[in-house]
Amino acid sequence: VEAVHLIADGKAPRIPQPKEGATYEGIQKKENAEISWDQPAAALHNWIRGHDKVPGAWTTINGQVVTFYGSSLFDASVPAGQELVIKGASRPGLVTKNGLVVFGNDGKMVLVRNLQFEDGKMIPASKYFSADETTALELTEEEKKMAEDIR
Repeated sequence: VEAVHLIADGKAPRIPQPKEGATYEGIQKKENAEISWDQPAAALHNWIRGHDKVPGAWTTINGQVVTFYGSSLFDASVPAGQELVIKGASRPGLVTKNGLVVFGNDGKMVLVRNLQFEDGKMIPASKYFSADETTALELTEEEKKMAEDIR
């Protein structure tokens, strides 16, 4: 009550906020969001989720910067999947039907659902090894005629 009365009377003390540490701008830089793999799974998950969507937690895979989005702790047996070597990780990740499983230094797992490449292309992590596959659209004769009519 006393504080409210001091404010109402215009007599409340004013303490200027220091400029140092007054912004979150430094945290939001992409170069500060690289994943450090020498951590337990819970810390990896918190790091990835904490940087989801901006700026995005990233690592290097096959010489390319890959950003991770949508992580969750994975508490099950080690799933079957295709191994993916991740720079700095003590153990390869596993590309599974549900996403990319990565391992903390405690042996526990984190499931990552989406990956984004340097060119901006985002894919489900489960499609990592099929990301480069492209299929050409083949039209039937009827569809070709319809396309020509539309043109």
